[in-house]
Amino acid sequence: MLLTLFFQLISCGHKSEGEDITTQNNNFEEIESGTPQSRELKPVNGVRSIPVKNIGPLGQVFCDSNFLQLDAARRLGIEPISDLGSAYFMKRPIVKVSSNQYYQIDSLRHSLPYLVPEAANLLEEIGKNFIDSLYKRGGDSYKIKVTSLLRTPESVGRLRRVNANATDSSTHQYATTFDISYVNFYCLDENRQINQGDLKNLLSEVLQDLRQQGKCMVKFERKTGCFHVTVNR
Repeated sequence: MLLTLFFQLISCGHKSEGEDITTQNNNFEEIESGTPQSRELKPVNGVRSIPVKNIGPLGQVFCDSNFLQLDAARRLGIEPISDLGSAYFMKRPIVKVSSNQYYQIDSLRHSLPYLVPEAANLLEEIGKNFIDSLYKRGGDSYKIKVTSLLRTPESVGRLRRVNANATDSSTHQYATTFDISYVNFYCLDENRQINQGDLKNLLSEVLQDLRQQGKCMVKFERKTGCFHVTVNR
């Protein structure tokens, strides 16, 4: 318990130099569940804005360390595999995830589109909650974009050469972890664009809600522009 608290303090106690400061709408008003915002959002230069909450500096809010996420990954995940064929010989199942109505899978260069069932369910819940929350704020036409999923030790090694955040003990190897971009969202209608900063903050709200429920751990990765999410139950 003391060791866990120590790592939490290390991870959360300091704000990264140059950490991204997001735009916030200080006039946010709570919208009743299930009730879409009645007013039409006024576009500025063709881009609309939505009301968002200020949950604080994201680097401090989402600071679950790799040490803590690795513990959850080893508890819920698979044993690291050298290739996809190795998964057929394991008792712990993994499922393939594909782009659907709730999220878009980006072109994957260093990972495979597979997760343990609990992580796949969490990803779908995040995507669904994001779309529902966006609708209630008067927006639509967007889905979250997933940029990384299951990695093999070999792919982690290749990634480390170009990504300083990648580690030998990557939780991605356990099929419990995925990355969601906060700089790119999938837009279904270019004529109904929404401010990217607002989308980022809305996604932050969704992740914070699930994190507070104990369903996931989240790390805000500034340099790679993503939320690093590990299922926790």
